[in-house]
Amino acid sequence: MPILDSIDRRLLSEFQRDLPLEPRPYAAMADRLGIGEAEVIARLARLSGQGVVSRVGPVFAANRAGCSTLAAMAVPPERLEEVACLINAYPQVNHNYERSHHFNLWFVVAAPRRDEVDAVLDDIRDRTGIEVLDLPLVADYHIDLGFDLQWN
Repeated sequence: MPILDSIDRRLLSEFQRDLPLEPRPYAAMADRLGIGEAEVIARLARLSGQGVVSRVGPVFAANRAGCSTLAAMAVPPERLEEVACLINAYPQVNHNYERSHHFNLWFVVAAPRRDEVDAVLDDIRDRTGIEVLDLPLVADYHIDLGFDLQWN
């Protein structure tokens, strides 16, 4: 695990939610942290390169802007890393994760239109030879994606 200083920790803790919605969000973050805008950007780039941060950006309510679906696959364990890397290469996939289940690889596909989501799912199936379970949203639930970070 990379060593994080107090500014890194504040950056990770304080901006998981409510990223400033203004023309220069990194400048607003910098003001709050007492550092420069360029330093905020450099820190986020470094943290991303170290695998501490996977994404910086908004989370929109499902299917309010474009279309999305949750998908799952039953991937043989020896192919899990290969298939996960293939899925990660699609710009329409915003995350994927392994689960302890018959369907062991889960991911979300988002695109402007449903036919584009279907095309990605079809392409993943065709390239891997593994069926993709499409689980479109039926009921909307708000899930807080932030975490209370504990620092040692």
